[in-house]
Amino acid sequence: MTASPDEHEEAIRDRPHSRVSPARTRRNPALVQADILEVATAEFAEKGLSGASVNEIAEKTQTTKRMIYYYFGGKEGLYTAVLERNYKLIRELEHKVDLEHAEPVDALRLIAQLTFDHHDTHRAYVRLVSGENMMKGKYIRRSDEVAGLGMPVLAVLEDVLRRGQAAGVFRQDVEAIDVHMLINSVSLFRISNQYTFDALFQRDLAADELRSHLRTVIGDVAVRYVCI
Repeated sequence: MTASPDEHEEAIRDRPHSRVSPARTRRNPALVQADILEVATAEFAEKGLSGASVNEIAEKTQTTKRMIYYYFGGKEGLYTAVLERNYKLIRELEHKVDLEHAEPVDALRLIAQLTFDHHDTHRAYVRLVSGENMMKGKYIRRSDEVAGLGMPVLAVLEDVLRRGQAAGVFRQDVEAIDVHMLINSVSLFRISNQYTFDALFQRDLAADELRSHLRTVIGDVAVRYVCI
């Protein structure tokens, strides 16, 4: 028998070092789920789906394994929820940037550098993406929520490209999905291949002193690819 939110509230109240206030939990059980997802993101990113432990996640969130199963339906359900949360986050960040009032070249550079910044500050996301690709996209394909999250970014890029093409500054034969792939290839590679690249070329791509340079590079690459 699965635990109810009321039972979970009692469990938290008995734990003095809980990450979530019992009073807040009573009003908003979503806070507990958010806490679980935050900790689970770090666990899955570090250890992968097979290596992560629901018991450890429960312990770190001062909750119970039973309650995690109540909210997410099991380990695979929790992992899928983590993927959905992380993909939603980057889409939300993209929508917060004012591109409509920026010139097409500036707008494209903003998109490229926003992606760079996101991957730089959300390195768990990069590791999650790498891990999911190791599993051939098994869980992301099952998620109806993630399935629709690719279209908004393409729509944003298509609008910027149309404006640039109408202004005569962008090539007519450029597709939004190619630009998106180009931007992500550099931004993801910088984090996912940090250690192997450093071992081969003695250059830590994720080092702070290279950040500004590489951020400029990704903007330049994207702009020069589409410009006439």
